[in-house]
Amino acid sequence: MNYPDLDGFLGNRASLMLDIVFLAMFAVIPVMGWSIYQVRQKRYVLHMRVQVALGVVLLSAVTLFEIDMRVNGWRQRAVASPYYSDNLLAGLVNCSLWIHLVFAISSFALWVFVIVQALRKLPRPPVPNEYGPQHKFWARIAAVDMCLTAITGWIFYWLAFVAS
Repeated sequence: MNYPDLDGFLGNRASLMLDIVFLAMFAVIPVMGWSIYQVRQKRYVLHMRVQVALGVVLLSAVTLFEIDMRVNGWRQRAVASPYYSDNLLAGLVNCSLWIHLVFAISSFALWVFVIVQALRKLPRPPVPNEYGPQHKFWARIAAVDMCLTAITGWIFYWLAFVAS
């Protein structure tokens, strides 16, 4: 079938941008974990740089992804899935998307909050201080949320674009 945007490269119905975001999360999660590990090694500057870089990369990817979804959509590519329904409140594809969006939106908000607060409240170069426990608390929630965003995104991707 001919779709309005570029086909992906993973051999299913997904668009190029969907394939890129799908694979990118397989890199983001380990890099995020490695960056968190750097804190335990007292490599605070490296942790900060990696987290800010991840934030910029994710913001850019999400922006491009959202533009692509608004311009080209995704439903036309998902119709062939046995789990798809035209009813926005029915079908596993839509259900998985709604669940994914809960995590994706909260994850975005948490990452912005954690990064902005860290840049405002941590000294330069970053070292442990009185804000540290708060940063650790919110950063852990953001990290778990990011993992759940990836997992629910992969589930949605499979249900919508791989399953047949």
